[in-house]
Amino acid sequence: MMAYKILILGGTTEARELAARLAGEPRYETKLSLAGRTARPAGQPVPVRVGGFGGAEGLAAHLAGKGIDLLVDATHPFAARISANAAEAARVTKVPLLALRRPGWERGKLDRWTEADTVAAAVVALGERTRRVLVTLGRQELAPLRAHPHHFYLIRSVDPVDPPLDLPDAQYLLARGPFGEDDERRLLIDHRIDAILSKNSGGAATYGKIAAARGLGIEVVMVRRPPKPVVPTVGTVDEAVAEIAHRAASGKNRGV
Repeated sequence: MMAYKILILGGTTEARELAARLAGEPRYETKLSLAGRTARPAGQPVPVRVGGFGGAEGLAAHLAGKGIDLLVDATHPFAARISANAAEAARVTKVPLLALRRPGWERGKLDRWTEADTVAAAVVALGERTRRVLVTLGRQELAPLRAHPHHFYLIRSVDPVDPPLDLPDAQYLLARGPFGEDDERRLLIDHRIDAILSKNSGGAATYGKIAAARGLGIEVVMVRRPPKPVVPTVGTVDEAVAEIAHRAASGKNRGV
């Protein structure tokens, strides 16, 4: 029997965990695709390709050329363009698509959240008063900070911000999650942080800052998730594994 070929669009904890669960199954031939935006990506349990495909058309050509039976979109909740390309490529090639989307964080009664639709709007929401802000955005999303240089920014990222932003009062912190609540509380206290600028990424790995902010009464300026294509979706790795097993067993490949 030919192996069931799976391509995972990754870059998230869930993608790595899903790949690990599928790696030990001889009935699957699994490959993980990374965009290549992180200079030091975590080790992966399956073969990896790095780099873009050239939009939806390029991804469609890859799916057809490699005989992929199932495309799994396990990209970051804010990777809207990649998810749109995946949906279009799946439609064109009739390769089934399954999205693995972690649930977003939900605001609790004690949370002090100000929500915004974009990073630029979120920075504006910090206000005119000088604040000490923990920034937990991707390196490619920091440009709006330049328009509001009156704040102190503690910018945390996996890879260095190079070149540094042209800001009078910014500090850079290199760190890779997961981040626990106790460690995040100490970070907030030590740096006298009074606001957090965050995307609603969801998941447990970076929830510690949200819990710590709640306990300290610190405001979180939260960027809402962008809309994603309506496709078959699961919320956990366990659900993804079960759905993939069902599809492989029932011959739900190539649009069947």
